[in-house]
Amino acid sequence: MQPLLFTILMYTPTKYRNLVDEYLAAKSYGREPKELYEPVQYVLALGGKRIRPILMLMAYHMLREDVESILPVAIGLETYHNYTLVHDDIMDNADLRRGKATVHVKWNQTTALLCSEIMVLHSYEGMMQAADEARDEVLKVFTQTAVEISEGQQYDIAFETRSNVTVPEYLEMIRLKTSVLLACALKIGAIQGGASKKDCDLIYSFGEKIGLAFQLQDDYLDVYGNSQTFGKNIGGDILCNKKTYMLLSALDVAKGEIKAELQDWINQESPDPEKKISAVTSIYNKLGIKELCKNKIRSYYNEAHDLLNNISFLEDKKKVLWDYVASMIDRSF
Repeated sequence: MQPLLFTILMYTPTKYRNLVDEYLAAKSYGREPKELYEPVQYVLALGGKRIRPILMLMAYHMLREDVESILPVAIGLETYHNYTLVHDDIMDNADLRRGKATVHVKWNQTTALLCSEIMVLHSYEGMMQAADEARDEVLKVFTQTAVEISEGQQYDIAFETRSNVTVPEYLEMIRLKTSVLLACALKIGAIQGGASKKDCDLIYSFGEKIGLAFQLQDDYLDVYGNSQTFGKNIGGDILCNKKTYMLLSALDVAKGEIKAELQDWINQESPDPEKKISAVTSIYNKLGIKELCKNKIRSYYNEAHDLLNNISFLEDKKKVLWDYVASMIDRSF
């Protein structure tokens, strides 16, 4: 029997990602018409961090060793995640995804819609490959997650034209749109591993908290990040008046002249980009929004850590999961 330490080291986050990428590279749908399946393979080959399938494999590996046996289910979840990106690109009229042309640009919008529909169906096909004893619960969790993501997307769309969105509403929207899929990945991994209901529920809540922390970190870095490490230009959310935790918190706490100034920048139709970013950032600084957001991220981060501590898995394997999650959170928070 191999020592436990050897087994843990053998499956690093890089190893998990390689398993996912290799599976996707070898996957052939073997069906026609090719005009339908080529866009699907194109989307899945664009890469990304593969966070969701990695989380599922990690959760499973905390209980069982045969990680590769659940790859079809993990790929099903990754396929669903990429379906949501295709839909987002259509709704946002985005030209690029991960530096490459989006599906509706490379082909057309009709093809993109059909492509996304077939991706949903293949996601369910992946879920159906869960072991007999886990399949019903896996499908239940996945379906509930798919419903909630659509609800979150609709809230996000509605918020674009609403002027009275509250911070709690925003946090619920990002929980639905972003966090629940991370939570779903972890819970489905735990279910397939044979975890107790209590541990499955705890790891789901853990996933929700890290998802909220990740999204708030994105909000924060759009204002205070480094464009080279963040991967996109700083201040984009400010320029388009995107309702983020930063903006909504500022509107919530601002009073008098500061609130009037912030509202004036929001109302301007064609402001100078650099001036607007600088002015709104200055307002955030005066209001303490930077520290407010950092504290909220820390809070979710600490809640997630407490939840993980209460899960009755091997400590060494929980550490592998925690180290992976922590690597994606700016430790300066």
